[in-house]
Amino acid sequence: MSDELTFLTYTILLTALMWVPYILNQISVQGLVNAVGYQENPAPLAGWAQRLKSAHYNAVENLVLFAPLVIMVEIMQISSAATAISCMVFFIARIVHALSYTFAIPWVRTLSFAVSFFAIIGIAFQVLTA
Repeated sequence: MSDELTFLTYTILLTALMWVPYILNQISVQGLVNAVGYQENPAPLAGWAQRLKSAHYNAVENLVLFAPLVIMVEIMQISSAATAISCMVFFIARIVHALSYTFAIPWVRTLSFAVSFFAIIGIAFQVLTA
């Protein structure tokens, strides 16, 4: 498996697992029955859990951009050091983004988002110039 597909798989797994901590918080705050039901006015999540939930939504939104580009790199057979490094940088930036968002570290959150965005642009550039 290429480095690009490896980092795509890691990114998918990260995104797939990000919901677990904030759902556990929801269960602890609201109780299991209320957490799986539909409440008109549910008890609010802890601040960190709400931020992780927002980071998860952001990760899903960015995965929609990242995954097709990686697949295009594979289909076009244009894997290179530039695409592999961009995928690695994207994945690491997404980890940093999730953690800094969860723990309310604003500058790091913004910078890690920007780094992941420019990694996507780097992959797109490689696709467009192939």
